[in-house]
Amino acid sequence: MTPTSSAPPAFAFENATVTRADGGTVLHELTWAVQPGETWAVVGPTACGKTTLLEAIRGKHRVTAGSFTPPSGVVRMVAFKEDSRTFSYAGRYYQQRYEFADADEPLSLAQFLTARTGADAGEVTAVATALGIVEQLPQPFLTLSNGQTRRARIAKALLAAPDWLLLDDPFVGIDTAGRRELAALLGELVATGRRVILATAPEWLPDWVTNVLELREGRGRGSLEVFCSLRERPSVEEPDRSRSEQNTSSEPVLELVNVTVRHGGKAILDGVHWTVRRGERWAVLGPNGAGKTTLLALACGDHPQAFSNDVTLFGKRRGSGETIWDVKRNIGFVSPEFHLYFREPLTAFEAAATAFGDSLLYRPPTPEQADAIRALFAAFGCADLLPRKFARLSVGQQRLVLLVRAVVKEPPLLILDEPFQGLDGPTADRIRDWLDATLRPDQTLVFVTHVPAHLPRTVTRHLQLANGRATG
Repeated sequence: MTPTSSAPPAFAFENATVTRADGGTVLHELTWAVQPGETWAVVGPTACGKTTLLEAIRGKHRVTAGSFTPPSGVVRMVAFKEDSRTFSYAGRYYQQRYEFADADEPLSLAQFLTARTGADAGEVTAVATALGIVEQLPQPFLTLSNGQTRRARIAKALLAAPDWLLLDDPFVGIDTAGRRELAALLGELVATGRRVILATAPEWLPDWVTNVLELREGRGRGSLEVFCSLRERPSVEEPDRSRSEQNTSSEPVLELVNVTVRHGGKAILDGVHWTVRRGERWAVLGPNGAGKTTLLALACGDHPQAFSNDVTLFGKRRGSGETIWDVKRNIGFVSPEFHLYFREPLTAFEAAATAFGDSLLYRPPTPEQADAIRALFAAFGCADLLPRKFARLSVGQQRLVLLVRAVVKEPPLLILDEPFQGLDGPTADRIRDWLDATLRPDQTLVFVTHVPAHLPRTVTRHLQLANGRATG
């Protein structure tokens, strides 16, 4: 429990029921008081209501029972999706993030940060430097990597000089060094009196957090204990190398020969050589901005510069007459960027079923395909999501649906880019174990992560990228 104080709380929920605009009740009987001088983190499993709670603090949702005393001053929230008057993903398509780099006068990162904040160039440069994105200021916002986009959203919120800064999973998608730098920067803000509330994983709690609210089934339980400092989840098991190595074929699935990709005169990839063979299990590692997303876009056929490079998929050189659908038919894919653009008005079942058409359009699956979808939802522990609207699911629940979509057609090549973002530890472990146990020996896996503990144990090969070059 929170210690008693004679001062009134900074804000408080008293036996509150929080209801979204669609009528869904997410938080029940929540009692939580934040006292002056406290810095709280909110933790809990996937879909427990962490994001909804932050949204309720800034007044987005209704309190239909009990009471809520809101915080005073300016409140800013940084959430998973950027969809504002400054920039929206609505009306855009996934491949456009690569084509847009050459469009006339695209919205740059600098313009994104300046819009509606009133910040001058010096302030923008200072906050971009602090968050490690100053070199991206002239770059089109649409082309930023997932980690860079998250840093940009935090920068924009800081430029508004809020009294309260609410951060929804701020460390997800950011590399290890970046997480530590961000934690230190936020700690400096807290030390100068800025009020910060985090929703985060318990293994990533900064040491300046004084209190933790744990949400379970839409209810909160407060604690004075700081669970742990910011660190990686330990990986206690050695990879099982035998299965992957014994079943490796010499047949290449993906070949990149001296691949170089440039935007605005800057090399995103610089002379990369990479051969992936059938049945191999690969990890692609590297800091934010290393070129991982561009590398995968070449592999998936989404990047137009694949045609000007030596890129071969399933034995066919890109540009030799195959269509994008020929490429995607053999690939299962999920990434944070793809997640942002998946905005179809479908149920979770229908969203997963779009995999069989290799597009975002829903076509009724065959009975066998429908059975495969239901079986995977059950295996991933989310069968209750099948009839629900995708748009109304939590970020973690949406990621589970897109993971089903990626694997359900049993593709020869499975590319999973930060697949466990938004998932709690036990859920991520369950799917990691499923991948190890279920992928066929002839299926090829490419797995991207900033969290080594997320890597499947059968991963035996690593590609390390730094500044667009392969270093290992």
